[in-house]
Amino acid sequence: MTGTRHPVRSTTPSPAKRTRTAAGPAPAAAADPIPAAAEDPVAGAGPGGPAGAAARAAAGPRLHAPAPGWSESADVVVVGSGVAGLTAALRCAAAGLRTVVVTKASLDEGSTRWAQGGIAAALGDGDTPEQHLEDTLVAGAGLCDRDAVRTLVTEGPDAVRRLIATGARFDTSAATGAIALTREGGHHRSRIAHAGGDATGAEVSRALVAAVRERGIPTVRNALVLDLLTDGAGRTAGVTLHVMGEGQHDGVGAVHAPAVVLATGGMGQVFSATTNPSVSTGDGVALALRAGAEVSDLEFVQFHPTVLFLGADAEGQQPLVSEAVRGEGAHLVDAGGVRFMTGQHELGELAPRDIVAKAITRRMQEQGAEHMYLDARHFGAAMWERRFPTILAACRAHGIDPVTEPVPVAPAAHYASGGVRTDRRGRTTVPGLYACGEVACTGVHGANRLASNSLLEGLVYAERIADDIAALHAEGALRARVPAPTAPPEPAEHPLLAPEARFAVQRIMTEGAGVLRSAASLERAAARLGQLDEDARNAFREHGKTAEPGVDSWEATNLLCVARVLVAAARERSETRGCHWRLDHPERDDTGWRRHIVVTLNPDRGLALRTTRDADLPPVRPGAPVPPPGGPVPGGAAAPSADRRHPSAAPGRDTGRDVLLPSDTVQQRPQEQ
Repeated sequence: MTGTRHPVRSTTPSPAKRTRTAAGPAPAAAADPIPAAAEDPVAGAGPGGPAGAAARAAAGPRLHAPAPGWSESADVVVVGSGVAGLTAALRCAAAGLRTVVVTKASLDEGSTRWAQGGIAAALGDGDTPEQHLEDTLVAGAGLCDRDAVRTLVTEGPDAVRRLIATGARFDTSAATGAIALTREGGHHRSRIAHAGGDATGAEVSRALVAAVRERGIPTVRNALVLDLLTDGAGRTAGVTLHVMGEGQHDGVGAVHAPAVVLATGGMGQVFSATTNPSVSTGDGVALALRAGAEVSDLEFVQFHPTVLFLGADAEGQQPLVSEAVRGEGAHLVDAGGVRFMTGQHELGELAPRDIVAKAITRRMQEQGAEHMYLDARHFGAAMWERRFPTILAACRAHGIDPVTEPVPVAPAAHYASGGVRTDRRGRTTVPGLYACGEVACTGVHGANRLASNSLLEGLVYAERIADDIAALHAEGALRARVPAPTAPPEPAEHPLLAPEARFAVQRIMTEGAGVLRSAASLERAAARLGQLDEDARNAFREHGKTAEPGVDSWEATNLLCVARVLVAAARERSETRGCHWRLDHPERDDTGWRRHIVVTLNPDRGLALRTTRDADLPPVRPGAPVPPPGGPVPGGAAAPSADRRHPSAAPGRDTGRDVLLPSDTVQQRPQEQ
């Protein structure tokens, strides 16, 4: 390793095994091949079983990248350093697992640090998990998985207490010394714990980063995860990644591990204006799709109703004006000072976010305005400085003083309610691959996330993932796997997008799949996204090369991947529900659409869509085959769909429907009976 700095750094010697090779992954001798009799306890594991089918399915498109030139080995690799990723890493390490954290920037530069409002949990007098559950179900607009929500709200209070024990310091009442709790949109109780007034995410991040450093967990910083490594049976064997700024052109390496936890955050950068940081480019969802995992509910992108309006052409990360400002009594008004939320919902300005965002957008349309206003002048300077110092500073930095004038606000992309489909242990449909936080779809959020449930979900489900991995480790079932050889992707079929295509994707999505959607706008968006892909293919045919592999081209390619899935699901969902607003289908349709859309990526990069039979997500069976449209499952015998195996399935009811979306066509499948 002389002459090149190794990308893993920690405060104490790493327990992970290290190997550097001239090219390619670590030699097979560095791993422990698993004989058939000792395979992991995955039903049907083996080349001829369901897991083998998963291996064949996963042999689809991969990002163009140089072969790994260095490698690490560990028991578990956690990708992401927000509340979910660091909680999982700390709990895995505490269980004696060799754990490596991979993060795209520094440890504290993810989405968690930007969370202003707080973390929701039934911690106050008179509040109960049942009440928190009901508020979450209402906000989710009929698509929450009730069992997943119950897990969240019942385990949440103790998870918050463990976070406090880790070192997080929440604001307390001067009178009682208890945690100070406030309200946000959709909550009937004051149950939002906050820190530093409006800097909760920053405090949570500080505490977890300090704990990770104190424990000496190895970290790979400034690293973009590329693709999942799998063994011959389709089970997780690690990840490939590219380390940026390491003093060498080729920073591609690999971390070999039988368990991978995706905690990569969101995909807000798929839109021109978002509250998400620049690193939120959907990398985890795109990786999971290429690995053969299922994603669900990607059409439900929450647009936060009150983002500081910086102009119609503003792009990139925009300053958030937390819902907690309304929770403390701020009013939404139009240019005439009229409080237009009055009478629209029982909670008024504290209605769930989708309702407030729609109300703001309607008022803007009615008045031909570019924004509305948030009026909190009655707070006074002292309250602004004490309770919302971060927001106050951001507003003043842009020439707006909330103490003396209303704040211009408009909706902007904020949070992905859907993501990689998991069960309540965080397991995806790929054996050994887990997901938690915004990248995951646990069923908690349904069609619209309840305010301040995101940090709580990251805590609760990260702990569950760590416990599941630790249990496998204790059983001797968590052993190294040999990554299967993979052929380089064919550039002509799977080209990388040029870096400048990122901005084209963002404009297309903002215009066609933003707050307001219709069949026509979504059709145009799908066609334009398809043209970007075709342009990349044509460039290869004409010039014999694809875009240069690198962070910018990989991110642009990931953004196109998740954009295509979002648009396809939004086109399919012909109703308005939660944060999915169809102008041509303005009503909620519980008869036809109280169900989820599940998407997988075909080897040719076409999309396969199916719908579940009801609002409860069907069980996750890692390695289970997905029936090809109109045909039997691999292995010969026809099998029922995953939805028909759902234990709650009622005889005689519709079990869902499938749609195939190859690169340029849409094929409808008959409904299953």
